[in-house]
Amino acid sequence: MTHTTTPRMPSSAHDDFLLPPPNPTQRLRPALDLRDVHRLELNATLTTAGIAPMPGDREAIDHLSALPHTIHTTLQRWLTHTNH
Repeated sequence: MTHTTTPRMPSSAHDDFLLPPPNPTQRLRPALDLRDVHRLELNATLTTAGIAPMPGDREAIDHLSALPHTIHTTLQRWLTHTNH
């Protein structure tokens, strides 16, 4: 009787292969509502400017995020002190 220290691998185990990494251009990009994009950008801009939004500021940020894109762009320019 022969004893082995390693278990036998099933024959299909030798047929395994690694999958290629995903192609970033083929990934699905979830579509965000423009209002959500504005909200994220406004929170990031305020935080970067050293103005950490407080929990009570959410309502104001929600209202500002609902404004048209042109107003949002102007608001971003004001907060970042750039001239576009």
